[in-house]
Amino acid sequence: MTERETHLDAVQASEAAVDTIAAISTPPGRGGIGIVRLSGPEAAGIAAQLVSLRQPLEHARARLADVLDEDAGRIDEALVTFFGAPNSYTAEDLVEIAAHGSPVVLELLLRRALGLGARLAEPGEFTQRAFLAGRLDLTQAEAVRDLIEAQTLTQARQAASQMGGALSRRVAPVKQGLVELIALMEAGIDFAEDDVDVAPEAEIARRIGELTPPLKALEASFARGRIVHDGMTLAIVGRPNAGKSSLFNRLVERERAIVTATPGTTRDLVTERISLDGIPLELVDTAGLREGLGEAEQMGIARSREALADAALVLVVLDATEALNDEERGLLEAVKGRPALVVVNKSDLAAGALKEGVDGIDALRTSALTGEGIAELRERILALATGGAAAEPGMLSSIRHHLAITTTLAALGDAAEANAGGIPHEMILLDLYRGLWALDSLTGQTTSDDILNLIFSTFCIGK
Repeated sequence: MTERETHLDAVQASEAAVDTIAAISTPPGRGGIGIVRLSGPEAAGIAAQLVSLRQPLEHARARLADVLDEDAGRIDEALVTFFGAPNSYTAEDLVEIAAHGSPVVLELLLRRALGLGARLAEPGEFTQRAFLAGRLDLTQAEAVRDLIEAQTLTQARQAASQMGGALSRRVAPVKQGLVELIALMEAGIDFAEDDVDVAPEAEIARRIGELTPPLKALEASFARGRIVHDGMTLAIVGRPNAGKSSLFNRLVERERAIVTATPGTTRDLVTERISLDGIPLELVDTAGLREGLGEAEQMGIARSREALADAALVLVVLDATEALNDEERGLLEAVKGRPALVVVNKSDLAAGALKEGVDGIDALRTSALTGEGIAELRERILALATGGAAAEPGMLSSIRHHLAITTTLAALGDAAEANAGGIPHEMILLDLYRGLWALDSLTGQTTSDDILNLIFSTFCIGK
């Protein structure tokens, strides 16, 4: 089944579904406020039976109400807000009952709603109904989830930008241009006998060429958008007593890891999540790499090697007061070709011992004790993580988004090659439709009627 057929099936299912759904919309546990949400044709009627309203419900107005138990005794006071269809999040009648955040009260409200005919909502079903009703496209629906899960302000801002349609606005002109090219070529094929000109090869090439640069720019935004969305892991590795834990504490800006003058203090992985210019970064302080002297240290070193293998970024810490040993040379060799930085720590104790650029890997002199080089280290970690990509509106933030754009680019490339080779337009159109369907996964479906309407409005068919 194609994605278009899947979408149409979902729309038809949504039109057939006239049930009312209910769920607790606030996180589990106790809090100052808890919300029970209902959506569907019976939402207002069920809500009116759950509580004793002091005034009739009115669109977009909060009403005070008493929450009653089965014996009609008042157990809480609530604010009830009604949003009438289609002017609600789901485009259906929607009611939100905001009571005090007692799990007992919220559970009572939900169970009574289900007893009055509502159905327990599936995960994400409110947003799914908003999407199926055309209130959101897929990127905006995904952004709702991303905003809820945001752990940094930058993540929240990116999610808010996507919710506002930033990505859709970047894709829309490309999609429109692609639809116009398809319409032009379809008209030449379908109405060739009615004196409609067949699109020349040069015109097709020009149009494909205009669509490619904005897609490539969008594809390049994935370098930063992905790490803002998902974050990265940075493993700090090196010999014992090189200052790994001290640097770790400097980066997290608190005494998170134990630091002593005794080599091998860190026996297990110590992790902490930080925000580096809005990028979620999980730092992993590892046990010093050497031949372990005891079972606990050997286990810690084994975990360190696993963390080194799994990390997206590696920070190799060297001791400026010591010459490189075989273990460190092997470590430097292991990280070649990977996103890695070398830090020559304790630079305050040995001004000229090790120079920048160790074994062909970029190196930076630091002192965890004095703070020398720490600001530059943060900048270099950020540059390494983002690949130098700048923040911009409408960045690609998920693999699904990235796949859609790369699929469209590949389809346009195939169409351009086929066009240059004199392949019939029917075959070129297969590539163009493949690119269009990939964009549809971001912005919503384009039906054949849309293309036909564009053909008849653009060309003077007239017969």
